[in-house]
Amino acid sequence: MPLFKRRVMGKPGEWFYCLEHKKVEEGPDCPGKDRFGPYATRKEAEHAMETARERNLQWENDPKWHDAPAGGRDED
Repeated sequence: MPLFKRRVMGKPGEWFYCLEHKKVEEGPDCPGKDRFGPYATRKEAEHAMETARERNLQWENDPKWHDAPAGGRDED
C-alpha cells in the first residue's frame, strides 16, 4: 500500500465532465483520463459530449487532416 495517495488536481470553480460516471463535477473528482475539461461554467461542462461531437465532425471534414490518396502523392 502506498504511503502517499496521489491527489486529483483541480481548483474550485473549474467544471469537468466525467466520462466514467457521465456527470458534471466541480473540482474535479475523477482522474484526468476519465474527464473532459476544465470548463468555465457548469453549463459548458454539461454540453461537453455535444462539443466533442461537433469538434470531431469538424476534424473529420477538414481537408488538412486527410491522408494522401492511395497513389502515394497529393494531387494539387
